[in-house]
Amino acid sequence: QVQLVESGGGLVQAGGSLRLSCAASGRTRSTYHMGWFRQAPGKEREFVATINRSGLSTYYADSVKGRFTISRDNAKNTVYLQMNSLKPEDTAVYYCAADLTLWREKIPTTVSDYDYWGQGTQVTVSS
Repeated sequence: QVQLVESGGGLVQAGGSLRLSCAASGRTRSTYHMGWFRQAPGKEREFVATINRSGLSTYYADSVKGRFTISRDNAKNTVYLQMNSLKPEDTAVYYCAADLTLWREKIPTTVSDYDYWGQGTQVTVSS
């Protein structure tokens, strides 16, 4: 079992920044890719970013590329999402997720690729 707790969400004006954190506990040594997803009202949960266990490989959705940065500190069992130049369309509940699969042929970007999820943190960007 892996428990994930997100924090850092809030209300920010367009153009502003927020940093989300995701603290993991439990079988953290088994987590490989860690990902961030988001879900806006009435929409499906969508991929935002993912990072592999070493932190050397990252991948982003086109909609956030160049504005968001994912990172991880394995010593603290924490994953971060630095969000800059925020836009109103970034408003959503942001979820952290853990993938326990050791090896994948493709980068994990779908909901079904991940085994554990946090409860989510709300991010609201005002125009």
